[in-house]
Amino acid sequence: MKEFFESMDGYQQFYWYVAIGASVIFIIQTVMTFIGADADTGVDADFDGNLDGGDSPFQLFSLRNLVNFLLGFGWAGVTLYDSIHNKILLGIVALLVGIVFIALFFIVMKALIKLSEDNTFKIEDTIGKTADVYMNIPAAKGGRGKIFVSINGSTHELSAITSNNDDIKSGSLVKILDIEGDILVVTPIQ
Repeated sequence: MKEFFESMDGYQQFYWYVAIGASVIFIIQTVMTFIGADADTGVDADFDGNLDGGDSPFQLFSLRNLVNFLLGFGWAGVTLYDSIHNKILLGIVALLVGIVFIALFFIVMKALIKLSEDNTFKIEDTIGKTADVYMNIPAAKGGRGKIFVSINGSTHELSAITSNNDDIKSGSLVKILDIEGDILVVTPIQ
């Protein structure tokens, strides 16, 4: 291994060291992510500055983005070293590839966040939906009946009342108009 690095000039060695170091850290981060380990550094920082987007799942200036940048920068330098003989141009290309790696990370994270969906049941989501009457609903809010309503692919049995002048019979279709407490207000569909 020593002979491998001795045959290179300083620029090429630099790109190799950056590429190998960033790859090792990247592999460690990836393994820790998949096993669910917390990458706690033991640093207890207290920062009162206001950086917009601090609650976002990813930030521009983070260790992960630094590693992504160095990964692209280092491997671009190693790969293109023999192709681009101008060292300044090689540095600029490697810099741009590092920036592209960060951009790709943001694109992938944004796509992954779009995949997550909140399937928690919220009674407010029932307003405007059509439901099936399971147990008769007495007229003029004279008592509670039961309805089945489908929200986010799951069916829920909920209590319902109506301000309609006629009872709504089991098997009828109703539209959910409002919520009073935890009881749905429905009207029959003609």
